[in-house]
Amino acid sequence: MTVKDHWENVYTTKSYDEVSWFQSHSIKSLELINSLGLPLSASLIDVGGGASILVDDLIKLGYSKLQVLDLSLAALKTSQERLGDISKQINWIEADITDERLKALKVDLWHDRAVFHFLTDKINRQKYINNLTHILNKNGHVIIATFAEDGPEKCSGLDICRYNPHSLALALGECFTLVSHHKETHQTPFNTKQNFIYCHFIKN
Repeated sequence: MTVKDHWENVYTTKSYDEVSWFQSHSIKSLELINSLGLPLSASLIDVGGGASILVDDLIKLGYSKLQVLDLSLAALKTSQERLGDISKQINWIEADITDERLKALKVDLWHDRAVFHFLTDKINRQKYINNLTHILNKNGHVIIATFAEDGPEKCSGLDICRYNPHSLALALGECFTLVSHHKETHQTPFNTKQNFIYCHFIKN
């Protein structure tokens, strides 16, 4: 089974609020985004945000240039159906974040909750970082959330890489400066707990 097949299967066999990473509102992400003071005309991308409710809240806040990227078409359709006609305001991108064709995009903020930690292969991590570097505008912001060092070792049956702020900064490289980091204990729909770190970087 390919990685894409895996995620299509997840989102066609489970409701979006039945997966372990579900959040009724992405409170920590919203706090960090709001703290940046970006104009509502800023361009934002939510990487791996296919079925996430973050985009709903960003629309309510008035952001007008939103992109949601996900490997799973089923995940994207979940959000489109949830939003109805409002979904036409958003640029939906069905793609692998390591796909080189994504370099045509340009954004002011890159948000990723729980994609980067699935990239256990160094080559794929570098492809992700190459896309991030090309897509993000100068002085643009990056918010990445991954499992913390004391977080789970697997998710959705797949191996992951756990990080602390220092190791995540090293992984992204010298093009990005770590501004702040925060810890969150996420409670899953199954009443288990998962420790995440959220890191805010600026592109040099």
